[in-house]
Parts: sequence; C-alpha cells; structure tokens
Amino acid sequence: MQRRANVELRTAYNAFIESKRMSDPASGLTEIPALNQTLKPHQHDIVTWALRRGRAAVFAGTGLGKSFMQLEWARCVAEATDMPVLILAPLAVAAQTKREGEKFGIEVKHCREQSEVGDASIVVTNYDRLQKFDLEHFAGVVLDESSILKASDGKTRTAIIEAFKDYRFRLACTATPAPNDYMELGNHAEFLGVMTQEEMLAMFFIHDGGETQKWRLKGHAESEFWKWMCSWAVMLRKPSDLGYPNDGYDLPPLAIEQITVGVDHDRAQDTLFVMQAATLQDRIKERRETVEERCRAAVEIIARKPDTPWLVWCNLNSEAELMTKLIADAVEVRGSDKVEDKERKLLGFTDGQIRVMTTKPSVAGFGMNWQHCADMVFVGLNDSYEQLFQAIRRCWRFGQTKPVNVYLVAAETEGAVVANLHRKEADAERMAEQMVAHMQDITVATIRGTSRTKTEYNPSVEMTIPQFLEAA
Repeated sequence: MQRRANVELRTAYNAFIESKRMSDPASGLTEIPALNQTLKPHQHDIVTWALRRGRAAVFAGTGLGKSFMQLEWARCVAEATDMPVLILAPLAVAAQTKREGEKFGIEVKHCREQSEVGDASIVVTNYDRLQKFDLEHFAGVVLDESSILKASDGKTRTAIIEAFKDYRFRLACTATPAPNDYMELGNHAEFLGVMTQEEMLAMFFIHDGGETQKWRLKGHAESEFWKWMCSWAVMLRKPSDLGYPNDGYDLPPLAIEQITVGVDHDRAQDTLFVMQAATLQDRIKERRETVEERCRAAVEIIARKPDTPWLVWCNLNSEAELMTKLIADAVEVRGSDKVEDKERKLLGFTDGQIRVMTTKPSVAGFGMNWQHCADMVFVGLNDSYEQLFQAIRRCWRFGQTKPVNVYLVAAETEGAVVANLHRKEADAERMAEQMVAHMQDITVATIRGTSRTKTEYNPSVEMTIPQFLEAA
C-alpha cells in the first residue's frame, strides 16, 4: 500500500513539473518550397528557419537583406496557405517595400484598406492603417521595423499583439532591437506568442527598486536568458556572425563630429562661467534657448557641399522651421503632415527630387534606405541613443559607397554629446556581442531545424516523501 502511494505521489509530482514547462508548439511549414535563387546563403537559411518555426524574429543589421527575406517568407506562406500575408511597415516604408518586391520579382500590393486587397497574395500597409483591414482574411503577418512595438504607446502595442495572437505565421523584423532594452525584447517574445513580458521578467530578471522600469538579469539566469532568446530569434550584424562569408558586406568609414556652439555668457547669471546642463530638464531648456545659434551653425556646414544631398535631423519644431527657412531648397517633413504628403516628400528625397530634407528621427528615422545620401547634420538631439543610431543608419548601411559624415551640433552648455554617444554605443555593442556570441553556437543545421522554443525545467534532486506521509 505504502509503495503504491509513493508511486502515485511521484506520478503526481512529475505531472506537476511537466505542467511547468514553457512550451511553444510548432506552427511552421514542414515542407519548404523552392526559394528565390538570388537569396544569399545567410538569407536563404534564415528564411528556411523562419518558415519552419512559423513564428520568429529576424534581427538583421541594416543592408543585410531584411526586406528581401521577409518578402520571400511572405510569398512562401501565402502559397502554402492559399491566403494572403499582411506586411505592416512604418510610413513611406510601405511604398519602398513594394519597390523592393518589384526588384526581386515578388508582387506586392500597397493597400490603404481592405477593399483594395482583391486577390493580392502579399499586402503591405502602414501601421496606422491596421484598423482598416479584416485580419481574418490573412494567414500571416510581418512586422517590418518591429521596434515600433516599443516606440508605440501601450495601447497601440497591446492592439498589435492582441490582433495577431492566434496567427499561425508571425514574423518580426528589425535591424536594431535595442539589446540593452529588455522591455523591447519582451515585446517581441509576447508578439510571437513565446512568452509574455511579465513571464519573461519573472523568470529571468530582478527589480532592484527605485525606478519601476529598471530591471536587470539575475546573475544565474543571464546565460539561460540569451539561449532562450536565441532559440526564437536570429541576430546578426554581418554574415560572419553566423558563419557565412562577408563578401560584399563592407561598411564605409563613418565620421562623427561634434560642433559646439557658444552661448551668451550673460546667461551665466550669478556664476563666473556658463555651466553645463546637469539634468534632462536643464538640457531641454538649453536646447530651446539656443535654437538660432545651432541652426545657423548647421547652415554653415551644409553650405560646404551645396550640390550634394543632406539630411537634417531636428528635435524641436522650431529647429525644423528655421532650418527650412534658412535653406532655400530644403523641404520639411512634419509629423502633422497628411500621410500622402509625408510619403510624397520621403520618396521624393529617395529619388533625388529633394536635395535637403529636414525632419525628426521619430518621423523618418526607421526603415528608409537612403544610401544616395552620405551627409547629415543633427541640429537638435534628445537622449535616445536608439533614435540617433537609427537615423544614422538610414545612410550608413551596407550598400553605401561613400564615407558617411555626421555632424552633431550642440550648445556648449549641453556637454560632451559625442562622448555620451560613444558610452551608450559601447553599452549597446557589448550587449549585442553577447547575444551574437550565443547565436554563433547555433549551427546552420539548427537554423534549418524545426524545434520550437522550450524552457526546460530539469529537477536535480529526487523527490523525498515526507515521513508523516510514509507513516500513514
């Protein structure tokens, strides 16, 4: 009797442990169709892996063919399911995606609402048009520049995740997931149905108190976290990160120069010298009070190359307005512009019809390919390294043939902007290298496999039946 009771208890215990396993069941294709022969080796294998997984994230550096990979993934899903696939993209990137499809022989229809879809197999639209579509009509979804999950407000993020929670096929693509922003990684995991952000934080992180958004990896969980993440995501900054040749993937030189603008020393008030802004609010105040000085310094820089394309990145509306006024052929793209006007201007710059474009990273800093431009100036900055990095990457990317020059114009009261940039860049690079190091352990055979994400619980101590139960 006692032995039987022990067996039953162990059986119940094992069932309990099994229920604690985090499992992400297979949802992809078991048979992969012939892929486009123009895919490069790393692109071919990543597309194959993503199709088999069904729900996956591709974090590929700018210029590595992210658009081509997601289009080929969408084509295969549409053919396998005989249903269309929806691609969501930032403003103007939708039109650019259609152009990319034409280049690779993949038909893509740019639609603004469901009534325009017709019999299209691949449909691309802007994120802000999502509510205009009947989502039951589609078999799969691609989030192009999926970092928007973090950039969006909580309501929009939740709406996107909720809208596609039952989709068998989901692909999230971005060039730069912020590896030091764990919330963004959690957003991707939740969108893909791997694990909720709350579950991720509870399993791998600890909250030290103070600011509610400050989380750090548990010491013993760091390695397991990256292994878990790399089981559903592929990250590479260059093909060799996954063991492929880097032929043809060479970035040109990048020069970042800080232009420091002096300020009126009468503003020093009771101090002998003008003091550097110590807080975020102080820096914002200084930026507002030095708009004209910084804009005129930027105009002088642009005047050095009067016949070449320029990108002018601003942080304040007043900066953009003054720069557009001071440069005769500058065109401003504002967040308040009509969608059609934004697309027309952004594509006009792409096609070379506009020489100088003035805008904000929050408006045009994601997704656009502007290798034709190699010079940019930041008239105003904020404290977001990701926005700065994304804006620079519009021009400094694989496929750029010229050295890229970036000028950061800052008032002397703003401090060492470039030094702060390099510090943040080093932090992000260290985290990215850690993630890539784990990816390098994943062989091509693993990328081509069909295994799903699974967080294993392996008990190392055998269950001991309490004596009071044995006595019973």
